Amino acid sequence: MSRRRHKTEELLLIPFLDILCSLIGVLILIIVVLCVAQSQQTNGRTPEELAMSKEFVELQKQQKQDVSTETLIKERLAALEKLKKELQEKEERSAKLRKLLSTGADIQKMNEELSQNLMKELDNLLLEIEGLTKTQAEMKKEIAALMDELKKLQIPPDKKPPPVMVQPGGSGLAKGAKVFFVEAGGGRIILYWDAKQRTQVSAAAEVIVADAAYNHFLKEVKNVPNSKIIFLMRDDGTGAFNNAAGWAQATYGYQVTQIGKLLLPGRGDVDLQMFKDFLGTLPPPADAKLMPPAGSTPAAPPAAPKPAAAPAPAPATAAPAAAPATAPKPAGT
Repeated sequence: MSRRRHKTEELLLIPFLDILCSLIGVLILIIVVLCVAQSQQTNGRTPEELAMSKEFVELQKQQKQDVSTETLIKERLAALEKLKKELQEKEERSAKLRKLLSTGADIQKMNEELSQNLMKELDNLLLEIEGLTKTQAEMKKEIAALMDELKKLQIPPDKKPPPVMVQPGGSGLAKGAKVFFVEAGGGRIILYWDAKQRTQVSAAAEVIVADAAYNHFLKEVKNVPNSKIIFLMRDDGTGAFNNAAGWAQATYGYQVTQIGKLLLPGRGDVDLQMFKDFLGTLPPPADAKLMPPAGSTPAAPPAAPKPAAAPAPAPATAAPAAAPATAPKPAGT
């Protein structure tokens, strides 16, 4: 028997290779196209973009130059304005100088006259100085003589000045009238609560208006029927009287007839014995500082205080209710 032959099927690879070759060719073509396109660019930019970037850089440089130029122009304009002002000032100065030069003769003549007048005044002053120098020695001698006389007139510290007797006079006082006394002198006032008790208060305007003792004194005297305040005036008591009496009239409504004044000669203690029938008395307030009784210590002339900043208005002078106080004469005169 004959054997039957078996044919093996053969695989043809030609189509696969064709496809592979075609794919490789396509890839090669893409690579070539990309290389050509890449070779036509500069740093990954197109020529249009490169031109635009260059133009932008040039514009930035131009802008910086314009800013610097503008700043320079402003500085130059400021310098030019300053120069214009200086030129104007110099022109004004030159005009003044020309005017002065044109009137130089008149000015020189006026200066000569002024210098002559000044020389005359200087000569007069020198003569006055010479005269004052000559009289200076004589004035010193007179001052020394006056000082010696003043020392003789001064009361020694160990000798007490005589008391000052205050006595009624004139038309007298109405029956039942009460008189209250305030001593004014040396920049202070002394309130007489009775013949012995006294309180000293500064006469400065800012002190009087706020002092509790003086305001209490004015209120209580105002409430006494037929009352009157008499200010005993020392030789330096005008300012104290003006402040104290002015405050009484302006604040508490004292009439002109309710305020009087008497001049006290000397520096002795005040003696009110002759007013014992008319002397008004008041109890001093608890916070009032009382002075030592009269006669316990020698009286010394008080120092004049500084003038008050704003003194109270001065009242009108009232008609005196008593005659001027007189000091008792020494025995044997």
